[in-house]
Amino acid sequence: MSDALLVQEAGAAPAVAPASGARLFWRRLRAQRAASAAALVVLLLVLVALAAPLLTALAGQDPNIYHPDLVDSAAGGVPIGPFGGISADHWLGVEPQTGRDLFARIVYGARVSLGVALVATVLQITLGLVIGLTAALGSRWVDQLLSRITDINVALPIMVIALALLAIVPETFPRPVLIALVIGGINWAGTSKIVRAQALTLKSLDFVSAARLSGRGKWSIARRELLPSLAAPVITYAALAFPTNIIVEAALSFLGVGIKPPTPSWGQMLTEADTWYQAAPTYLLLPAGLLFVTVLALTVLGEGVRTALDPRAASRLSVGTKRTRGGTKQTRVGTKQSKEDAA
Repeated sequence: MSDALLVQEAGAAPAVAPASGARLFWRRLRAQRAASAAALVVLLLVLVALAAPLLTALAGQDPNIYHPDLVDSAAGGVPIGPFGGISADHWLGVEPQTGRDLFARIVYGARVSLGVALVATVLQITLGLVIGLTAALGSRWVDQLLSRITDINVALPIMVIALALLAIVPETFPRPVLIALVIGGINWAGTSKIVRAQALTLKSLDFVSAARLSGRGKWSIARRELLPSLAAPVITYAALAFPTNIIVEAALSFLGVGIKPPTPSWGQMLTEADTWYQAAPTYLLLPAGLLFVTVLALTVLGEGVRTALDPRAASRLSVGTKRTRGGTKQTRVGTKQSKEDAA
């Protein structure tokens, strides 16, 4: 009796095609409970940011409308009512002195903070990828020049440079766009170093040598051979850089050179809340808590992405049960075959 018939008779499942790279990645990511929970939190925050106009319309509030009747002017502008003026009309209370609705400013602030960090991360990764590939594929003097520029960028005090650039640019320039350009334009060095190191390693492998011998140009090799292999480390670095850029944007707003009023931002709200932590603690706790949760969720998700993209992680995830069951069926088939051979 043939092996195929023995397997079919024993009730073994038919062979299943191996999962593709994307499916394997999502399977590994879902196997990590912390990363899955973090992904749900990030997805919720993104949906809140995208639906900010709809949510504020549903609440019947505007982030820039003043409500002086909701603050006690005799007490210095403290919100009237418990917990910062929370009521059926103002779900998270109101802002001290101005009486602006906190819920509306929080959801619009999520849009600004996440949007600035996203644009900065995309710019940072793009610049680092281009400069790193150019250094790895260029001539020796190009590599040395770009490597020295990268080293200088790493050594420079990024926060001081950002403060100086944001202080001299006219206020008429759109502030969120400017902050994203500044953060992304001066934080590319880490990506460049990773890309250059990985590209130099890949250049010595056989498939790149074969592409070079076939007469293909450097940038054709970079696009078709190197970029797919660089996807995993670049995506991992981007996932970990995104929460860092949120912190940088909040820090710049806290220092007074970031998002300017009346545009809401979590960092800018923290700047105004530092004098109200005793009289109106919710005004400080809400943006601070949201920043903490957002950065924590993005960091955990970034670590999960790194693990899911790591080829060595496959053996550490929960796939051992299926292999054990398959091995048991194979043993039974082998036993049956031995008995028939003996007969």
